[in-house]
Amino acid sequence: MATLNDSFLADLDELSDTEANLDENNGEDEDMEEDVNGDLADIEALNYDDLDSVSKLQKTERYTDIMQKVEDALDEKGFETSDKGIVLEDDPEYQLIVECNALSVDIENELVIIHNFIRDKYRLKFPELESLVHHPIDYARVVKKIGNEMDLTLVDLEGLLPSAIIMVISVTASTTSGKPLPEDVLQRTLDACDRALALDSAKKKVLDFVESRMGYIAPNLSAIVGSAVAAKLMGTAGGLVALAKMPACNVQLLGAKKKNLAGFSTATSQFRVGYLEQTEIFQSTPPSLRMRACRLLAAKSTLAARVDSTRGDPTGKNGRSFRDEILKKIEKWQEPPPAKQPKPLPVPDSEPKKKRGGRRLRKMKERYAITDMRKLANRMQFGVPEESSLGDGLGEGYGMLGQAGNGKLRVSVGQSRLAAKVAKKFKEKNYGSSGATSGLTSSLAFDAMEQLQKKGKGKGKRREEEKGWAKREEEREE
Repeated sequence: MATLNDSFLADLDELSDTEANLDENNGEDEDMEEDVNGDLADIEALNYDDLDSVSKLQKTERYTDIMQKVEDALDEKGFETSDKGIVLEDDPEYQLIVECNALSVDIENELVIIHNFIRDKYRLKFPELESLVHHPIDYARVVKKIGNEMDLTLVDLEGLLPSAIIMVISVTASTTSGKPLPEDVLQRTLDACDRALALDSAKKKVLDFVESRMGYIAPNLSAIVGSAVAAKLMGTAGGLVALAKMPACNVQLLGAKKKNLAGFSTATSQFRVGYLEQTEIFQSTPPSLRMRACRLLAAKSTLAARVDSTRGDPTGKNGRSFRDEILKKIEKWQEPPPAKQPKPLPVPDSEPKKKRGGRRLRKMKERYAITDMRKLANRMQFGVPEESSLGDGLGEGYGMLGQAGNGKLRVSVGQSRLAAKVAKKFKEKNYGSSGATSGLTSSLAFDAMEQLQKKGKGKGKRREEEKGWAKREEEREE
């Protein structure tokens, strides 16, 4: 057994272990606090008043090299396409296109950052403008045009925005609560606008270059969806080979953005479609058939990308055939259903139908034929009251039964054919005339008197049996 001292020592050891764990946790918390404080220090070190600390893409070497190559390629009158033995990944044109696609994505992200910078600075001057002009490039152009002017009637915004939005901006500016910006803040804002417009023009150059080379890199894909959409699909997928390895259901969602419905129902929201909704085929399709057209476009685009990745058809003939097939299917979907033809009635039978005849049918009719008693019960004599089972016309009527003169029910006692047939069979069974003798016959001879007596008794017995059979058959027929 453990002594009291041992138990005290065990408790002390547990307490020391707990304190050590607490010290370790405190050390980790202090390290986390130092990391958080370091991050906050880095965030605070960023000067949001300086545009260069926010936008750094234009000063990178990668941006400069790619733009120089793009400008040189655009200045050239043409480009050689004779290198048929080069693998697609090793082709310098293809590598430049992949770099341009990645650069276009970086330019879009940079434009969002610059737009936020301009909006934060110009909010003091015109806070309502950001809710009226949503596109970053249009917002930058309007800010650069307005500047520090308070009276917008002196500013000509024609050509930058639609006339309806210009009118709304003019009315809103007359009641705005903004104040003119200081000169240094205004200058930084205008510099940001110039940088946004320069990035937008660079992006257009990149897209023009990619579209011009799409006919060489992916002629079949460009024939289906167009050069612009083909360039966007390749850029998002990471190249033509990656696009060729992608299933059609994922190609359909390339470029799709998740919409924030702010808690509203998703029943009326449009289905998710990416860059394929920018194609001419998709836009010309009726809204009810666009989902089917999008699936068909994705499937054919995947096939065309696989043909282009192996350079199976540099002329683009397969792509044009795929496009014609898509258009034919969409036209087929829009055709109205065939008219329902009236079903003619069948020709009536002019000849009477053949009925079964013969001995078997005649016997069945005789067996189930109406009896004379039922015939009389179904008839009524004119001017003579009908007798009934309960009297005074109540109950079942007897018709013409019992109206022969004696006032009683009279039934025909004539033997029916069926009863005669049964009696004949019974007679043949007991007294067969085939000449065959049974083993019980006797060879003893009787005198004439005894034979006459036996014959009379036999006739009387047969007569009674025949009457009994006939009566039972009539009861059965009734």
